[in-house]
Amino acid sequence: MPLGGHKGRPYRLIGETLHPYLFSIGSFHFPTYGTLLVLAISSAVYTVMRLGRREGFDPGMLLDFTTWILLVALVGAKVLMIISDWSAYAGNLGSIFSYSTFMAGGVFYGGFIAAAFFGVWYVRVHKLSFWKMADIYAPAIALGQSVGRLGCFAGGCDYGRATTSSWGVVFTDPRAHELAGVPLGVRIFPTQIFESLATLVIFGVLLWCYRRKTRDGQVFLLYMTLYAVARFFLEFLRGDEDRGFVFNHLLSTSQFIAILALLAVTGLAVYRRLRPVVAQQGAGVQGGSKAAGQEGVAPRARLVSPATPRASKRAEH
Repeated sequence: MPLGGHKGRPYRLIGETLHPYLFSIGSFHFPTYGTLLVLAISSAVYTVMRLGRREGFDPGMLLDFTTWILLVALVGAKVLMIISDWSAYAGNLGSIFSYSTFMAGGVFYGGFIAAAFFGVWYVRVHKLSFWKMADIYAPAIALGQSVGRLGCFAGGCDYGRATTSSWGVVFTDPRAHELAGVPLGVRIFPTQIFESLATLVIFGVLLWCYRRKTRDGQVFLLYMTLYAVARFFLEFLRGDEDRGFVFNHLLSTSQFIAILALLAVTGLAVYRRLRPVVAQQGAGVQGGSKAAGQEGVAPRARLVSPATPRASKRAEH
């Protein structure tokens, strides 16, 4: 995949080319996308564990919750992918369960929405603080996205539209075209790289704000805002038509959801601002620890998972 250089002179990224497969042994191909996806998940889990321990959450509970979140997100991402490109599946419903569908990453917002609903249910059942948990996961999601988009770039999925800009990249590997439909021999925007850089910046901003927040939920709402804005504008550079559109091709599915996300953030911010401030009762905090100051303020109390009560063995989820 040569990357267009100054005045059309190509230069190379990572040696000479990027490939959808790192190496092959016979008929077995080791995918670059899968490798980077594992790295993305690992980096996100590491971030959750670090921030969660800082808040005093039980590591076992965090790992259990994260595992469920990942599974639900993967299912949600594929469901929205199928809905967005229903015309391709309607004529052959069996393709929903095909190997290509299984290997496809799906639509991020589908996974995010599914994980959010599951998260609300989980924290209510286990009597945890939703906003505190959301703040822990927000930077982790951004970092995972940043690494994962590099996998998209290597595989050729979520590609950009044609351009004459020196920023353009040219895919030449037929396997990338077979896997993701990316056009070969055409200079296109490296939208995957743009989003990877954008989410990396968002990750840094969220970490900076995390140490300075005055109320739980601020980091999560900031993530929703920054990513929605970034995704909305990056969608204009995308060239993959199968990602789905609404309003007669006026907006892509992700742009429409980004607008809804911004409206939701605005509504939640107004609600939280107008809601009477009461003393926090320490949801999810055992041992009588109390929150400091206003509701939602992030105290550094020792939080123990309801799944790991003192003087009893850890329950199965």
